[in-house]
Amino acid sequence: MAPKDTDKPVELMAETEQNKGDSKDKKKSKKSNDADPAIVDTENAMSEEDRELKERLETCVSTLINEGNEASVTVPIRLKALDVIVTELRSATSSMTSVPKPLKFLRPKFEVLKEHYGSIGGDEGTDLGDKELLFLRARLGDVLAVLAMTLGKHDERESLKFKLKGTRDYETLAKLGDNAAAADNNLGSWGHEFVRSLAGEIGQEYNARVIAGADPEEDEPFQDLLGMVDVIVPFNVSHNAEAEAIDLLIEVQRLKKILELDSIDQNNYRRVCLYLIKTADFMSDPDDYEEVLESAYEIFRKQKQYYDALRVAIRMGNEEVIPDLLAECSEDKLMKKQMCLLLGRQRINHEVEGDDDEEELNELIGNEKLSEEFLKVAQDLDVMDPKTPEDIYKSHLAETGGFSRRRDASGAQVDSARANLASTYVNAFVNAGFGQDKLMTPDNDWLYKNKDHGMMAASASLGLIQLWNVEEGLAQIDKFLYSSEDYVKAGAALAVGILSSGVRNDADPTLALLDEHIRGDSHVMKCASCTGLGIAYAGSAREDVMELLLPLVEQENSGP
Repeated sequence: MAPKDTDKPVELMAETEQNKGDSKDKKKSKKSNDADPAIVDTENAMSEEDRELKERLETCVSTLINEGNEASVTVPIRLKALDVIVTELRSATSSMTSVPKPLKFLRPKFEVLKEHYGSIGGDEGTDLGDKELLFLRARLGDVLAVLAMTLGKHDERESLKFKLKGTRDYETLAKLGDNAAAADNNLGSWGHEFVRSLAGEIGQEYNARVIAGADPEEDEPFQDLLGMVDVIVPFNVSHNAEAEAIDLLIEVQRLKKILELDSIDQNNYRRVCLYLIKTADFMSDPDDYEEVLESAYEIFRKQKQYYDALRVAIRMGNEEVIPDLLAECSEDKLMKKQMCLLLGRQRINHEVEGDDDEEELNELIGNEKLSEEFLKVAQDLDVMDPKTPEDIYKSHLAETGGFSRRRDASGAQVDSARANLASTYVNAFVNAGFGQDKLMTPDNDWLYKNKDHGMMAASASLGLIQLWNVEEGLAQIDKFLYSSEDYVKAGAALAVGILSSGVRNDADPTLALLDEHIRGDSHVMKCASCTGLGIAYAGSAREDVMELLLPLVEQENSGP
């Protein structure tokens, strides 16, 4: 049988459907509340510790601004309340990996604190006779500067403005004799992030004043900014932020201040100089480029790193400081020799005078033993065996053949002028400096397998094979200077110049041998001799060589 009361089940069903609808509405309302952060109950979301911190800061702010206008809330009490805020902010901003909680909790009070700050005395603080009230305003300015780092308007540079006002109040306190209060003006106590933010705003403010008409060469229009720069730069250098310190000095065009720092020592000078040298590559203005390198040079010199100082001086093209650097490096003989090797490598024609090791140092600068040391290294590496062009071509591995595999129909190998010329160059470069090869040094057969310019290149290749070995090389080349073929003689003249490239010799054989050919009648010999002299004395600034070449340059009819 069916139940008598049939309405109840239907009613229950209806209620169930209604409950489902209500639950859906509740879920929707919950989602909408979650989407709107203003509706979330932040009090319930905070921990007990955070809630206590929030209440403590709000109480301190209320006491600081004397919200109830109570006569019992004196300046010392307000200072104590401000001390609590300062302590919480400093401890929270010392290492910022996220937005500190005190900054979050003080966010709603930022405008209130700004309004209260404006109500304390005049702008300059000179009308405040009460030291405690002046100290209160100075510290409140610091707090507002920290809060403005995340809450202030970026274009208005509020953080910098509050800090500058606070700094002026601290200076007034120092003039009034309250040195203890003035000593509280410590930028570093607010953490590295605050210092970095402040440095960025200083650069913006500096540029704004320059655009407004201030002369960047004068310090007076930027006195307040430069005072803060003098504090920020040593702080950054001492906290391994040398790059940021240099960037700030470049931004305010006062890079020379880095030379006055005592915080640059043997532990960090390399990082400072390395950043300066790398930064110089991005300097578009020649004066800025020179200033950056000059700063690196002075720091190296101050730290007695004369070799590095010499590298920077060479990069600047300032060869006048070379004697001074060598004189200052008198105690470290090994470093002095290394400096001479650097001068020789850069082909800088410098003569050491008045030194106990004068002869040895001049030999190093003149690369007189370069060939000897090069051959020693080659022997140690066991690479003295001469190589042939075929060792480079490896044409036996190719199906199509190479320079040395050109054959006629009968299969006999055919000499090609172009292939022989290529082999001459390859042979010279692969055996450069080793003093021996398998084409030119055994006999003269290869020389006469070429014609005209090919012969010239073959005889000139001897200079590259005998590179830097002036004494032995000249003995092999000299006989070609008396050949009946002008192209062979011209190649020998080139070889003399290549052989002596970068090597300084007291006898000066290159100039002696090529002088007569420059004055001769053969146009090919003149060209080869001039080129040989240019290669041999490149970068030496020899006046006697200049006097020899200038008449040929100025001559109107110098063609063949």
